[in-house]
Amino acid sequence: AEFGAALVAVHGQAEQVRLRTTAAQREALDSFGDETHQRLLADYRRAYREYQSAAGELEALRTATGERLREADMLRFAIQEIERADVDPEEPGRLASEIERLAHADELAHAVRMAYEALRGTDVGGGRDATTLVASACRALEKAAAHDATLEEYAEQLRGAGYVLEEVAETLASYAAEIDADPARLEAAQERLAVLNALARKYTDGDPARLPGWAAAAARRLTELEDDDQRLAELEAKVVSLRETCGTLAERLSTSRVRLAEDFASAVQKEIHDLAMPHATVTVRVEPTGNLGPSGADEVEFLLAAHRGAPPRPLARGASGGELSRLMLAVEAVLAGRAPVPTFLFDEVDAGIGGKAAVEVGRRLARLAHHAQVIVVTHLPQVAAFADRHLVVVKSDDGSVTRSGVRYVEGKERLAELSRMLAGLEGSALAEGHAAELLATAAQWKEADRSASGSETRRDARRKSTVQARATATIGSDAYRNSS
Repeated sequence: AEFGAALVAVHGQAEQVRLRTTAAQREALDSFGDETHQRLLADYRRAYREYQSAAGELEALRTATGERLREADMLRFAIQEIERADVDPEEPGRLASEIERLAHADELAHAVRMAYEALRGTDVGGGRDATTLVASACRALEKAAAHDATLEEYAEQLRGAGYVLEEVAETLASYAAEIDADPARLEAAQERLAVLNALARKYTDGDPARLPGWAAAAARRLTELEDDDQRLAELEAKVVSLRETCGTLAERLSTSRVRLAEDFASAVQKEIHDLAMPHATVTVRVEPTGNLGPSGADEVEFLLAAHRGAPPRPLARGASGGELSRLMLAVEAVLAGRAPVPTFLFDEVDAGIGGKAAVEVGRRLARLAHHAQVIVVTHLPQVAAFADRHLVVVKSDDGSVTRSGVRYVEGKERLAELSRMLAGLEGSALAEGHAAELLATAAQWKEADRSASGSETRRDARRKSTVQARATATIGSDAYRNSS
């Protein structure tokens, strides 16, 4: 889809209707412009996009001012609330551990006492605590090691176990001394954790440890919101500047379009004279509106006077279907050399015309084929006769399935097809004679047009050669060869 527009130009009856719109007419006039005009149009469109973007941002900022003020108040209150709570990210974890310990202080004290007495006390095992038993076992192995050195290794392991048991016993004694069943402290810790949990449910996903991070992000957002006044002023200045730039470029674009309009109208008028409208006049009116749009501030309108004495009228009100078909073909022929497209597809653009006008349309399409590939869908034999290749859409029906295909015809088959298009009859000798005459006339005119086109090409080549010779004489042959 992106590449298609540059590869194939499709024109159907819908395109003829589109040509009635001033937007399509302005687009056609712009396509006629040279490189300078195209660069100016591109500069304007780029500036206009920037202007639209800035204006949209400014409007959104103004519209959201009340909402942003409410958001700033909410953030300011939340930040102050978290700051008053003085939250440390590690505090919730410490509080939870402390509450657990204080709530089970009696149970912890009992367990520690039992463990200490098992290691070093006298009330368990009849006075034989763990450290005493390990020490006895170690002495027994040390005594026996005199007879078997292997036992010395086991004795060493028991000595190490004794040191560990002694150290654990001392640690338990210290832990027991620190256990404090303080109901007041427990209540204070629980209240503090409740405050942090309430803030966390209010501002985060329920994790109190995330409160400081949320407050920092809120402070950054608050700074952005408080900068609105400055941002508003900057955007207003930017919009004014971009609008002035667009206005300046739009004036230059209008001047360029006015300059192009006369040449474009003259070129289209010349083409339409060759399409059996010898007395038609074409005028292109450029009317600056002062209202900036995506393509400038101009309204471009094509005016057509189809015959002598007729007032120039806009296409939307004054052109018939046949006249519009020929005008569109004339415009396309004028633009073919300016912005060449590899393939043109015309789908029944000859609707509403016939006779001599149809012959001239066929001839013009054949001339357009000198610049690009031209595919034409037509029901007019006068147009079909000018084609270099004739393809026929054929339908077949076997009683249950209908199939469509395309068949290439030439020689007698083409003559028969043209005669059928002329008379609507199969095998009409009179129609075949008319078709043969039509083919012969089309071939003669095409050959004449090719010769004329070749002469123009040779004249262009001679002009180019003359310019090159003058350039060589002016800047020197070596410099010219380098530049070319």
